[in-house]
Amino acid sequence: MAAYLCAVDVGTGSARAGIFDGSGKLLGRAEHSIAMNRSASGHCEHDSEQIWSAVCQAVRDAGKAAGVDPASIVGISFDATCSTVFRGKAGEQVGVSSNGEQRWDTIVWLDHRALAEADECTATRHEVLGYAGGVMSPEMATPKLMWVKRHLPQSWARTGQLFDLADFLSHRACGSLARSQCTLTAKWTYLAHEREAWRHDFFAAVGLTDIFEHAALPERASPVGADLGPLTPAAAEALGLTTACRVGAGMIDAFAGALGVIGGLSGIERHLALIAGTSSCVMAMSPEPRAFAGVWGPYFGAALPGLWLSEGGQSATGALLDHVIRWHGAGGEPDAALYRRITDRIMELRTVEGLDLAGRLHVLPDFHGNRSPLADPHALGVISGLTLDSSFDSLCRLYWRTAVAIALGLRHILDAFNANGYGIDTLHVTGGHTRNPLLMELYADATGCTVVEPLGGDAVLLGTAMAAAAAAGLYPSLTGACTAMRQEGRARQPNPSARQRFDRDYRVLLEMHRQRMALDDIV
Repeated sequence: MAAYLCAVDVGTGSARAGIFDGSGKLLGRAEHSIAMNRSASGHCEHDSEQIWSAVCQAVRDAGKAAGVDPASIVGISFDATCSTVFRGKAGEQVGVSSNGEQRWDTIVWLDHRALAEADECTATRHEVLGYAGGVMSPEMATPKLMWVKRHLPQSWARTGQLFDLADFLSHRACGSLARSQCTLTAKWTYLAHEREAWRHDFFAAVGLTDIFEHAALPERASPVGADLGPLTPAAAEALGLTTACRVGAGMIDAFAGALGVIGGLSGIERHLALIAGTSSCVMAMSPEPRAFAGVWGPYFGAALPGLWLSEGGQSATGALLDHVIRWHGAGGEPDAALYRRITDRIMELRTVEGLDLAGRLHVLPDFHGNRSPLADPHALGVISGLTLDSSFDSLCRLYWRTAVAIALGLRHILDAFNANGYGIDTLHVTGGHTRNPLLMELYADATGCTVVEPLGGDAVLLGTAMAAAAAAGLYPSLTGACTAMRQEGRARQPNPSARQRFDRDYRVLLEMHRQRMALDDIV
């Protein structure tokens, strides 16, 4: 009987599942939305039980779409956003919302409630920061835990298990309390390359001496794709699978995307994975550690064994374009139809004005801080060159220049990578931005890189399927699974005639950073 694999990807707004064959071909896919609780103070939480229900429904529907026998699905793995799940000592939900509802037990990755705590972590100048770009982000686990301990002490007292969301899903699937080397290394200050991987003195310095009493953390993490055991009977029934299915240690979603697009490539230091949706993550790998300011990592074995991974990112890209559409008077709810209308009109305007469209309108896209390369979560966005025009065309012009700014922000990150030992000339893009023709064009033209779009379907799900294949023993290693399952892509070359225009825009972007910081100094 043929063997198949199930991959689950939990993003910010939905849970997606895919069924793959052993060659990496996507046979069936399904998606179900997940809920988010947003407060007036900007806090955001998920309900982990509702996420699990959405996952189960997506897996069952994907299996039906693929038309395969559930008994032939031999491996499953999970990727998810780096959201933090709080559970009690008996596994019950522990609420972390200010409204007191216990079902909101998961702090969403994009929640920046712990900015002050992140700054405190940075101020310690501890060794662990050397593997986090030198600056602690509020999107990482430690500041979130500090915040809950300080502001919701009753919730902290009840907490007996803490998970990154991908690890929670593995736990629900097979009952294991193992944690992935990806999640712990990237978000929990775990130093996978060290014999003593946890730095207890760091937790003491930030007031978390009791973290191991509340988190049920293991001494050693499990490599991505490690076999954590079979599905429990309850999980198998809920997922529509069988207890013969093995569960592979999973990943943060962006890391799964990196595996899906650059896992198995030779000359990997020339390649960069761009996982672009609500936010954007950029991933590069190398045989030796490369630590530099403004880029998270280097993380040892966080994706592929034996390789170090450096991670940059932009905290709001797709979310920024949505925001611009909602914010403008001629905008509205940014659905697919409105996006098409805006894109079509920009294309019409460009037939007249070319790349000089709205050339005096400039955007600094740090509306949710600057993750890379400045590592400044307090950074703010700037728009220069506004007029009294409130027409639909003015929205299109602003949208276009915001898209340009997003691409130039990526160029800023690439410059940091290539100034620190990389030689990146090829971008492999996956995520929602592949459906945006303007961004895909700009990523090539504004950076000067070859841009490759995967053709085999969802590359994030593919990366997770690779981990499931390793756990199920279809291949001798995760590296072997990546090589065997990798899908081809379609390449786009940069337009040489656009270089001068975007070089000029890039100089403007750098000057806007300088001026924004100068204004902050005055204030």
